[in-house]
Amino acid sequence: MSGDLLSNYPVVIEQAVQWGEMDAFQHVNNIVYFRYFENARIAYLERIGWWGEVPQTGIGPIVASLQARFRRPLTYPDTVRIGARITQVDEDRLTMAHLIASQTRQEITTEGSSVVVCYDYRGMRKTPIPDHVRRKIEELEGRK
Repeated sequence: MSGDLLSNYPVVIEQAVQWGEMDAFQHVNNIVYFRYFENARIAYLERIGWWGEVPQTGIGPIVASLQARFRRPLTYPDTVRIGARITQVDEDRLTMAHLIASQTRQEITTEGSSVVVCYDYRGMRKTPIPDHVRRKIEELEGRK
């Protein structure tokens, strides 16, 4: 069922909840959810081929902000599916939505978003998103 909950997300990864991710209150610590988002974000960037270009071009993504809404706690043992999709593309940044679904609970446990800025790592400044990256996003998101 958790796959259906993420049907609007073109990139979905799966990972096991680890015992060591829980805190003293016996649920997954809040910082871990941002790592889950990061893993899905990297998978998305790899899927569109942007991640692999950074060493050659010096142009790539950098996270400007993160947000999470915790709806239900996660605990060990469980497996989560983490979705990533782009909801907005601007000149030099994009907004990515994230969902985390528990396979044990068969429900969404966490919603989140991240703003990712296109950054020139050599010039140390933000820069417009390359056109070919925009096209790849459009293709993956089914907007073209």
